[in-house]
Amino acid sequence: MAVSGQQRRPVVVLYERIADAIHDGTYPPGSTLPSEPKLAGELGVSRPALREALLLLQEDGLLSVRRGVGRTVNDHPPRRGFEHIQPLEELIGTGTPLRVRALLRAVEEPTDFTTQHLLAPARAELRFWESVLAGEGTAAALSQEWAAADDVLERVHPDFARALRTVEAAERTSMLAVLAGASRGVPLGAHSSVTATLVGQRRGEQLGRPADTPAVLVTQVVRVGDTPVLAAKHMLPTGAPALPVLQSN
Repeated sequence: MAVSGQQRRPVVVLYERIADAIHDGTYPPGSTLPSEPKLAGELGVSRPALREALLLLQEDGLLSVRRGVGRTVNDHPPRRGFEHIQPLEELIGTGTPLRVRALLRAVEEPTDFTTQHLLAPARAELRFWESVLAGEGTAAALSQEWAAADDVLERVHPDFARALRTVEAAERTSMLAVLAGASRGVPLGAHSSVTATLVGQRRGEQLGRPADTPAVLVTQVVRVGDTPVLAAKHMLPTGAPALPVLQSN
């Protein structure tokens, strides 16, 4: 899962640049990275920062060090981020899924967020679900989820469109859970980013936390092919269950 925002340390940014180059084939499996001085020059960074990023990449299984050869890209570098698309209430439920409590089920016009992430045209109608995920009697997360417009869903994922209509007023399920249940045999892709933030006044009231409570904001976009079908914001305040990052070779 890529970490975004101004809080990112230079080493984290450098780690991501090299990891992205590995995954996009710039440094393919089995290839040898340039020497530290050459790579630092190409990337425009200091050698100490580069060395720290390379050590992290080695620890995470993307690189190996071969005596007399240098750093090489592993044959099967682990992928990054949410590798299994899974409803948040299951992902952070630590064995017992969190309960979903609906706050709002509505149809909205596009916002800046949905225009950017769902490519929604002006005056489109988008389903919007806002839910609190709770466990052990306390709110663990706040989820805001938007589905692409009906005509888009009917074209690229009609089963998801039908499932949403069936559970339109559902109060105990998330939109991502509906998508996952309707997607057997349908390949999905997703990208998530994480930002450190504060809960804020409105969300604090919804979560039962002070406005200045530190939180993690996860932004997630799920696609069928190149077409986004769901966009979400998940806010996890301090004290929420751990959010695992699932990876596989």
